[in-house]
Amino acid sequence: MGRPALILVTGPAGSGKTTLAYAVGAALGGPVVSRDAIKEGMAAAEPGFVPTTSDPLTLRTYGTFFANLDLLLRAEVTTVAEAAFQHQLWTQGLGMLDGLADLKVIRCRVDDEVAAARMQRRRTEQPTRAAHADLEHLAAAAPFAPLGLEVPTLDVDTSDGYRPELAVVLAFCRGAPSAT
Repeated sequence: MGRPALILVTGPAGSGKTTLAYAVGAALGGPVVSRDAIKEGMAAAEPGFVPTTSDPLTLRTYGTFFANLDLLLRAEVTTVAEAAFQHQLWTQGLGMLDGLADLKVIRCRVDDEVAAARMQRRRTEQPTRAAHADLEHLAAAAPFAPLGLEVPTLDVDTSDGYRPELAVVLAFCRGAPSAT
């Protein structure tokens, strides 16, 4: 049996984690499991859905997200997972996957002003973003607490491109030593 990798791409709303996760997934040749995409698919099945920070779809997303990761990792599929991973419940969900994959974390970082501009822009350009309470959540949320696990971790500034550059991020995902 092989041992897949699970690459967690995390960061606050608007930090560029979705864009980076899909770039990493495409380069590695593996699927991307996105918390936001799962919720958007759920919202598409419920006309008139109005998001809040802890609405029923947000709560259902958690189980669906980890069930997908469990299925892929048990099938030995290297996978990129994208979510904020801030809430303790999400960290506990990662514990359920313990031993199924080699875990690496990419933490996306960006200035608050850049994140807010990105969230505003995508809300007007991507109708599916209506499934999320991003701007409302940001105003009421406590400061973002980066995921801190005892695994290889790489911090990436996504303000203007990627620092370190994408080639370094991909080398990290493929096994190069951590930069943090």
